[in-house]
Amino acid sequence: MKVEKKVLGRLPKCYATAPLSYRGKNGFLICAEKEGNCFLFDEDGALIESVWEGECGVMTLLQVPGSDGQFLSTYRFYGPNNATQASIVINTPTWNGWERRTLVNARYVHRFGILHRGGVNYLIVCCLKSGHEFKDDWRFPGAVYGAVLPKDLSAFNDDNQLELKLIRGGLLKNHGFSMTQWGGHDAAVVGAEEGTFLFEPPMLPGAEWTVTKLLDIPTSDAVLLDFDGDGKKELGVISDFHGNSLTIYHLNSVGHYVPQWKFPAPEKDTEMLHATWADTILGKPTWVVGWRKGTRDTVAITWDAEAGTYRYDYLDRSTGCANAMHFVNSKGQDVVVGTNREIDEMAMYIITE
Repeated sequence: MKVEKKVLGRLPKCYATAPLSYRGKNGFLICAEKEGNCFLFDEDGALIESVWEGECGVMTLLQVPGSDGQFLSTYRFYGPNNATQASIVINTPTWNGWERRTLVNARYVHRFGILHRGGVNYLIVCCLKSGHEFKDDWRFPGAVYGAVLPKDLSAFNDDNQLELKLIRGGLLKNHGFSMTQWGGHDAAVVGAEEGTFLFEPPMLPGAEWTVTKLLDIPTSDAVLLDFDGDGKKELGVISDFHGNSLTIYHLNSVGHYVPQWKFPAPEKDTEMLHATWADTILGKPTWVVGWRKGTRDTVAITWDAEAGTYRYDYLDRSTGCANAMHFVNSKGQDVVVGTNREIDEMAMYIITE
């Protein structure tokens, strides 16, 4: 694996990133965790424009399916101690700049996703906790909510918000979120203090969601990916909340996830594991993981069939990546975008054989 790094610029506490298709071209967004900018880049990393400047608190960015540049984002989530005003907002390009409207106020919303099943888009909303009375107060568990997401979002604003339905409560430190395919449809993997859970949207609107506990340990983030190609998805887990432990679990013959491989570095070197993205890179199922303390490295984890175990390649060192995402550009190259929060650096990595 060869990695060519391109530094895109500086953004204090750069945090969230996501692909965006706009005006017939593919690009990506990067946004700040605190105050700052939400930037739009083209696929080569050239800055197109600043979508907004000022208040951010953006943990998640996601394009509205089928839209031309419209995207949802969290807004005003400034950390577990300052997220009572958090919401999900709609960002829409117009002839006169970008319009931002409220989709739904959701205290402590940290992650969300859009899942597709049976021709319907479902919004899934994960709230880290539900309240606090003092700094680092973790007495109030978070929850996961859902709703049908209409194709037309033009009617939503501060006075007319999308109604959310509680799917599962009692999830403290509900931090991790990733999307996967399960049973032929979209599903979400959610990590919390109570374990790792799989959320499947209903077959028909109005029916109940299916929630399955996959693992019974405190989980900060998790991904499902068939690393070894045996038809069964492995479970990659970061534990505990903002934790130091990175383990891949294999599904055994009786349907239980059991430890298969643990990242070999000392846990003091992998403090605050945070960036995580699972995808196919160079034709192989790959888990990109970065950590914000310790050695602050970013790695790409794959299955080595010849050795019969996992391997990892460094994408970057000493950068403290907060979030990462992958896309394939118009040249067919694999590209990873990293928000290197701990050094205020926006970067992209072109990966070749």
